[in-house]
Amino acid sequence: MSPNVLLLTLDQFRWDALSCAGHPLVKTPNLDKLAASGVRLANHFAQAAPCAPGRAALYTGTYQFNNRVVANGSPLDHRFDNVALMARRHGYVPSLFGYTDQAVDPSTIDDPQDPRLQTYEGILPGFDAVLDLRHNHEPWLAWLGSQGFEGEDIETVGRALNTENHRSAEYSLSAFLTDHLLEFIATQQQSWFVHASYLRPHPPYRAAGSFSTMYDPNDIALPIPRRNGIHPLADAILDHHEMKAPVDVDRLKRRQAQYFGMVSEVDHQLGRVWDVLKQNGSWDNTLIVITADHGEYLGDHGLIGKGGFYEQSYRVLGIVRDPTYPQTHGTVIQQFTENVDVLPTIAEAIGAEIPRQCDGESLAPLLSGSLPKEWRDAAHYEFDWRSSFLTNAVGTQRSESSLQKKGLAVSINDKHAYVQFGDGSWLCFDLVADPTWGAVVSDPAVVLPLAQAMSVWRATHTDRTHTSTLLGAE
Repeated sequence: MSPNVLLLTLDQFRWDALSCAGHPLVKTPNLDKLAASGVRLANHFAQAAPCAPGRAALYTGTYQFNNRVVANGSPLDHRFDNVALMARRHGYVPSLFGYTDQAVDPSTIDDPQDPRLQTYEGILPGFDAVLDLRHNHEPWLAWLGSQGFEGEDIETVGRALNTENHRSAEYSLSAFLTDHLLEFIATQQQSWFVHASYLRPHPPYRAAGSFSTMYDPNDIALPIPRRNGIHPLADAILDHHEMKAPVDVDRLKRRQAQYFGMVSEVDHQLGRVWDVLKQNGSWDNTLIVITADHGEYLGDHGLIGKGGFYEQSYRVLGIVRDPTYPQTHGTVIQQFTENVDVLPTIAEAIGAEIPRQCDGESLAPLLSGSLPKEWRDAAHYEFDWRSSFLTNAVGTQRSESSLQKKGLAVSINDKHAYVQFGDGSWLCFDLVADPTWGAVVSDPAVVLPLAQAMSVWRATHTDRTHTSTLLGAE
């Protein structure tokens, strides 16, 4: 019997919001239970930010420099395979609860007035949207209205999310998604493939119901301080209106308290899922993979949200429960793992062929307790900020030379973090001397090998669609 597959994403979930990752304050008992009955990835990284770039890497198993989804609104080229299409070829009916944030490839659209050309919130090809929570989250708003809520609090999705603390958690967006997910699971008579994409703990910073008062802001530690003058990009994002953290410490701590409340609330909803899977006998026939599209600064380095080059924006939650490897359940994998590994891992678990495009590797050897000889010794991620200079105009011709320089790539290993900017500049941090990225390194003996390793990484993974094929070769 083919296994069930449950791919879970939490939006903007940084790794150390897990209590089992050592956070002294946040309560995540159900994620802790999953880690105890599966494997926790201690050094797991998303490949890009914001949402669409991070998800493109996750869904296709490719790095940003190959898939070229560089912003919310960058089209995902239709030539790329993805996790849903792969599962569909293997006999599943991939079902989506939530959203995938993948803009359509304009070359597949004949009508220039097609509304899909005006949004980045498209559904990834291959998925059946059982619960479509794109755009204005209309199903949730309609349901809130049917439950007696009315007025401006639920007039728009922004207001409804901003007032989640006014309502009991049973009416939250996360609860609504979970209700529909559990109803779906209860009706399945054969193996299923589900992607449940939770918005929380994404802003706005309002936790649902009692979770909004679960954490006292006074108990929250101060973030890593901002550092000025280390690089022009760092200085620019420190003053960006969407990324600049509040200067008022009390205000920042209140934001953090709400974020942690959202973490605990979605953890509560996931506990409902674990209970149903155990009750209906699916627990030991379901592969569960849970991660995030990117992280969240929470005030660290003077920033909120996501972007830039610090690890808080990219080091994310990673837990895998594969029931075929009980011998490793409860262990922690310290090797560097990445979201591009998710597609190959799922493919191998269901017996499907891993698409040639994949830059990631199946985690199966690590999940089984072995270590491949050539496993990566560093994690990589990218950030592109050209979208700040673009407008929504399909087909407009632009000079690309300057835009290509508005990006960066990061490699991070046990000792150093190396940042290469598109304009040729770079930064290097000594993580042993200061794990908070406060020790800048300029010694060529340290920096040159890191720069060379990044060059090899890029050369190794550059698009190879037809590079291993020779027509007419004997």
